[in-house]
Amino acid sequence: MMKAMLSAALLAVAMPAMVPTAALAQNAPAKPKTLQYLDATLFQPVLILPAPMAKDMPANARELAMLHQLIASASPQRLKQAYEDAIHEDPAIFNETLGVDLKKLPATWELLDIVNRESAVVAGIAKDHFHRMRPYSADASLPFCEGKADPAKPAYRSYPSGHSTLGYAVGVALARLVPAKADRILDRAQDYAMSREYCGAHYASDIQASEVIGTLAATLLLNDPRLADKVAAAKAELSRS
Repeated sequence: MMKAMLSAALLAVAMPAMVPTAALAQNAPAKPKTLQYLDATLFQPVLILPAPMAKDMPANARELAMLHQLIASASPQRLKQAYEDAIHEDPAIFNETLGVDLKKLPATWELLDIVNRESAVVAGIAKDHFHRMRPYSADASLPFCEGKADPAKPAYRSYPSGHSTLGYAVGVALARLVPAKADRILDRAQDYAMSREYCGAHYASDIQASEVIGTLAATLLLNDPRLADKVAAAKAELSRS
């Protein structure tokens, strides 16, 4: 079902982009509130994502049980990686995959930062709309790799996953920019997203929703004529690295 949603969402690529009047927040780039390039009407949550299971539904209990099983069967190394992924939330998560420090490629970093910020906004729209309780809040016995859940952290922003949206959006963008390494890039995006499950921070369906949003956001952005020069500069820079 989620794959069908992804296919349907990607049809929006053919629709013309609209230029919004609001600019990105300049003082908090990591937590943007407005869009500069993406059209919010293409990301209405009910049009691109199925609603998540309610907390009291059997399907939600099954997802929790799957998380318990996944975490219990994980190696210490995989759990350590999940924690490392949790505390690193920017395009540099692909440095090892590409064999380059992306922050040292200014044109590439500028483009990936746009992809990251724009996709974070649309993921936030869906989080606010669906208001799903995080698994570690729904089940206090669930191991949480980041330690004790912070009571100040919003418990109702599970669907979709912000980390996973970053991974898929930036991963899809990089796969377009460096097609020769697309398989490895997309594998890293998927593995980074899986870390959120190993962390006990998100359900599997949260990750699937992130793939839809991240893929759609990156595809639209890299096809946006306003970003054509930045895309070309990033491709050239990466080809020399």
